[in-house]
Formats: sequence, C-alpha cells, structure tokens
Amino acid sequence: METLASAMRRENRRFKAPSAGAASAGAGVASGRVPLVMAFLSCLAWLYVAGRLWQDAQTRAILSGLLEKNSGNLPKVLSVEDKLRNLGCKEIGRKIVEAEMDLTKAKSEGYLWGNRTAAVDSEKKQQLLAVIGVYTGFGSRLKRNTFRGSWMPRGDALKKLEEKGVVIRFVIGRSANRGDTLDRNIDDENRRTNDFLILESHEEAAEELPSKAKIFFSAAVEAWDAEFYVKVEDNINLDLAGLIEMLEGRRGNQGLYMGCMKSGVVVSEEGQQWYEPEWWKFGDSKTYFRHASGSLFILSNNLARYININSASLQSYAHDDISVGSWMMGVNATYVDDDQLCCGSSRQEKVCSNA
Repeated sequence: METLASAMRRENRRFKAPSAGAASAGAGVASGRVPLVMAFLSCLAWLYVAGRLWQDAQTRAILSGLLEKNSGNLPKVLSVEDKLRNLGCKEIGRKIVEAEMDLTKAKSEGYLWGNRTAAVDSEKKQQLLAVIGVYTGFGSRLKRNTFRGSWMPRGDALKKLEEKGVVIRFVIGRSANRGDTLDRNIDDENRRTNDFLILESHEEAAEELPSKAKIFFSAAVEAWDAEFYVKVEDNINLDLAGLIEMLEGRRGNQGLYMGCMKSGVVVSEEGQQWYEPEWWKFGDSKTYFRHASGSLFILSNNLARYININSASLQSYAHDDISVGSWMMGVNATYVDDDQLCCGSSRQEKVCSNA
C-alpha cells in the first residue's frame, strides 16, 4: 500500500520537471533580445552622428558663402601714415612744424640786425623816426600840463609832428582798482588831449616800473613802426629838436642802446632806498653792470622788438634801467654812451635837463 509520504514525493517530481524547462526557455528568449536592443541603439547612434555631420556641413557651407560675399568689404592693411592721417596726427604735426618756423622767423627778426619787420606795411607807410614815451603817474597832471606848454606839442601841432615821423605819448598803466576815479580821470584827460599810451595790462605802481618797461616797448612796437623807441621820465625837459637831430644822424643803424651809461652800488640792506632783492647775483663787489640811466634811454627797432618777443622770459630787477640793461647784455647790443643824454650834467650841448 502506497504511503502518504511516497505519494507526496511522486507529486513533487512531477511538478519540478516542467518548471525547469520553462526557465530554460525564458532564458533563451531573454538572450535573443539583447542583440536586437544593441542593434537598435547602434542605429540611433549612427543617425545622431550622421545628423551632426550634415549640420556641420551645412554650417560650413553658409559660412563659406558669407565669407565670399563679404570678402570685397574686408578692410585693407593700413600704413602708418594712413593711421596717423585717420587720427589727425599728421595735420597736427604739420601745424606744429609751421608754428616752429613762424617762431624762429619772429625771433630772428627781433634779434638779427640785418632783418627788420614793421607793425605796418613799410611799402604803404614810411617808417617813423621815433616813438617817445614819457612815463607819468596818476598824480602828475600838473607836470603833464607843464610839458604840454613847453617842449611837447599839443593838438594839431602834435599831429603834424607825427606826420613828420615823431610820436610823443604819456605812458601810464591802470589803477589797482580798475575803473575807479584814477582811471576815469586819465580817460577823461586823454579824450581831451589824445596824447596818452594807456597800458591796459599794467598796474601803475612804483615797484612795477621794470614791468612797465617791458609792456611799454612791446605796446609801442605793436602800435608804431619806428627806427627808435625812447623812454623819458616825467621830471625831464627835452630839447626836442636836438633829440630829433641826434636820431636822424643814427638812421639805419640797428642794435643801438643809447643813453648816459653808468654803474652803481647794489643796495643789499632790505628797507634801504634802492634796495635790490637780487643783490647776491652781482658778486662780492656788489656793483651793477654798465647800463643807461633811467632818466632817458633809447633802443633801436630790433632791440625793442626783442623785448616784445621775449618779454615773458626776461629777468627783471628792482629798477627798470637795470632790468633793461640786463636784457641788452644778452643780445650783443651796441652801447652808445653819449654825454648829450646825461640830463643831470652841466654840459651845455645836451638834449635833456632835469625839470
């Protein structure tokens, strides 16, 4: 008789056999699917690579077409001169060269004896003999009236003298308080007499006399073309006919620095009269170099022009006559020491005297 245990073992063997076969069949199906999946993925990869290659080819074709179209618009290689011209540097350089040439020409005309320019066209207007500048101040009205009644012509006589080649003007600057009563009084006086040279850029003061010399000669040169420029102080009487005769005899001579030549002690003690702040520049002997007395001195045309051209760089000292003398030392001027120009001397034959 079959026992229960043997029956159960028999049933178990019957069910295990088909399960093993099914598992084997499933494994076979799974192993067959792998190549298909790999083939599918390969196809996708090939399609992706082919698409990218096609896109790159199209991009290259488009870029090549754009390059061909724009090849005619490519900028040419610029030379250095082209670049300078585009930047405007070449034009600026040309202007600098022209300015340097003009400056050289101006300096030569104001320095070399053989060259001479005019403030007006000399072919159209004859050169004057002299411009005489009489230094004056705000408080010197009585002196001016005295001169107008003695050696200095007035009104029509002054105009006729100018027609003959001699200009005379009172020289004055402006008040420290521009437009005040002092300035207005000078303007009113000038409207009546028309015999002033007013230095608009100069402040009238005793300590500014060296500056006044620069500005006077510059203004006179720019206003009139003359053979000579004369500086006279307002305490001097002139023998006008004698001065004109002296200058007529010197016509055509350039580089003349004329006056009553002197020297003198340099005052180094501050607070003393005639104190010279630059005293140490004159050596241990403390003596000034030879120069024309400030009462009256004369410069020829080119020396006055030299001052005008170089005024910004000329060294000034405490006194105007010393300052002018120092400027003349640097230009090889011809010194003319004439006793007739020594206004304080007792000599009879002279063209000036103390008023």
